[in-house]
Amino acid sequence: MVSEKTQRINTFIALGVLAIVIAVICVIGILTYGKTDEILQGQAEATEYRVSSKIPGRIMEFRVNEGQHVSAGDTLAIIEAPEVEAKKAQAEAVKTQARALNDKAEAGARAEQIQGAYEIWQKAKVGREIMEKSFKRVKNLYKEGVVSEQKYDETKAQYDAAQATERAAKSQYDMAVNGAQKEDKEMAAAKYEQAQGVVDEVNSYISETYLLAYADGEVTEIFPHIGELVGTGAPIMNIAMMDKMWATFNVREDYLTKMPVGQTFTAEIPALGKTATMRVFYMKDRGDYAAWKATKQTGQYDLKTFEVRVEPVAHVEGLRPGMTVLYRINENE
Repeated sequence: MVSEKTQRINTFIALGVLAIVIAVICVIGILTYGKTDEILQGQAEATEYRVSSKIPGRIMEFRVNEGQHVSAGDTLAIIEAPEVEAKKAQAEAVKTQARALNDKAEAGARAEQIQGAYEIWQKAKVGREIMEKSFKRVKNLYKEGVVSEQKYDETKAQYDAAQATERAAKSQYDMAVNGAQKEDKEMAAAKYEQAQGVVDEVNSYISETYLLAYADGEVTEIFPHIGELVGTGAPIMNIAMMDKMWATFNVREDYLTKMPVGQTFTAEIPALGKTATMRVFYMKDRGDYAAWKATKQTGQYDLKTFEVRVEPVAHVEGLRPGMTVLYRINENE
């Protein structure tokens, strides 16, 4: 059996080892106190733009798939819009009519019309000359008292009428030679330009049946299916511009001094197993509803949340939307 003395020695040894362990733990705690890091977790995002159509129609064809890279100007989808095609046919018909009227106004009367007006003028001219001679004879006879005053008045009236007929015929001939009036030509030209504007407008709508990529990017989501109807302005797909990446952090306001706008810091990207230099470029209050810690006691206040956005200083290969971005803050700094 173990003696009582041996038991006492073992007890002292155990107590001594325990004291040493406690001392080591205390020393480590003293050395490391206040040097713990606070980890802020953010999420990578990409600038996106939504592709939509100005006209309603039916999805006839998709030229891209989700996850596919596209370049600016690529055709993404084709929309079938027969109503717009019908409008184009109507606009073209109105344009043709307006062009014919404009050409007619610019060309003036035909040669046959001018010749006919000339012949009528010459006929009226001859009639006026005959009546002028008759009036002179009757006038002389009237002065000699051979003819009555009534005869004189009748002859004079016929002569005046012949003069008026000649002037009217001459004006008709001049009109045929000169063509349409300036105002008529301007009106015809304006109507043609108006018709051309309608055609251009319809053509612009037709061009909208081909949905094009605005900028380089990656198709992240396609909403409708082939054959479905879409309305004006309805979203068709989202394109993520992968060259414009950034990350969002929800930061408690007592850490904002660690991330002022314009500051750069080193962030970790666990999915890629590497770090990247980030720069803070945006900061905004999340609102009263986003309080992290309620501490309303004497001399204290609620700590609110701010949205902080950062962007890579240089391109980060492989960084994709949704990846976690970590920022380790030493609270002792």
